Amino acid sequence: MKQNIYLIGFMGTGKSTVSHSLAKRMNYEEIDTDEKIASQQNKNITEIFETQGEQAFREMETALLLELADAEHTIISCGGGMAMRKENTSLMRRNGIIVLLTAEPETILNRVKQDNGRPVLNGNMNLEYISRLLQERNPFYQAAGEIIIATDGRLPEEIAEEIVKKMKKL
Repeated sequence: MKQNIYLIGFMGTGKSTVSHSLAKRMNYEEIDTDEKIASQQNKNITEIFETQGEQAFREMETALLLELADAEHTIISCGGGMAMRKENTSLMRRNGIIVLLTAEPETILNRVKQDNGRPVLNGNMNLEYISRLLQERNPFYQAAGEIIIATDGRLPEEIAEEIVKKMKKL
């Protein structure tokens, strides 16, 4: 079985929440890539987007994946755009298993509408925009995900249990 678990998917699909449940269940370390980058840069994600731009942030994501290449028994909760780059997907696949968490646009909006720390959604916190962005990103998510799990209306513990079961089958 591969050592690391990479949780990918659109913002609001439950990556951070499921990561906590999965880490407890498996006794794995956990790393949230957005938190790690914010900590390394001494800025929050919104500030990074505003001062350095999205492209620079995407470079930071790839650099972090390279930095984490030697990690073992770690759950890595990835930012929503992480799977958009083929090199990122290759790095993740080489060092672990990629679990795609999905949710319907309505679920996503419901989960993120109170969160101002989502620079990609700033000024676009609506169903139409989320649906369009999700549609653009979905081919990348689907291509990357080795295990795919819908999170709508489910508890993090249920999702973590399903991930463990599906990993045993790989």
